[in-house]
Amino acid sequence: MWAMMLTMSVSTVFANNEETINQKAVNSFKKDFSEAQNVKWESSRDFVKATFTLHDQVMFAFYSPTGELMAITRNIVSNNLPINLLSILKKNYSAYWISDLFEISSSSTASYFVTLQSADQTLVLKSDGGNGWSVYRKDKKDN
Repeated sequence: MWAMMLTMSVSTVFANNEETINQKAVNSFKKDFSEAQNVKWESSRDFVKATFTLHDQVMFAFYSPTGELMAITRNIVSNNLPINLLSILKKNYSAYWISDLFEISSSSTASYFVTLQSADQTLVLKSDGGNGWSVYRKDKKDN
């Protein structure tokens, strides 16, 4: 499910107008995030994505076509990681810098994805529930 949301299909429709978006998703979103501001909508065949601001934080909510909340994501800074995950990054990946870091929350768990860069490669690591990192993707850079 995460991979599907991370790489939205090419058939995505961008719409800032609620009337063109699945109304079940819009209604669920309004109940779930009644204080949300600056809402922008994107729709694909498999899900609807709302990008919004809540309490000065940009967040993303993903809904199924039936209006069920699938996941919430937000960009975070490394200091917002669980301590053990941050320690592993500092110890095992000190030759890399962080270019992207976000948290995905679903009904029962939080997962983290971090993109690490070095001069010759890009690593994407994933952690489910804060129990260490696994390599999600590894790419060599063309020099």
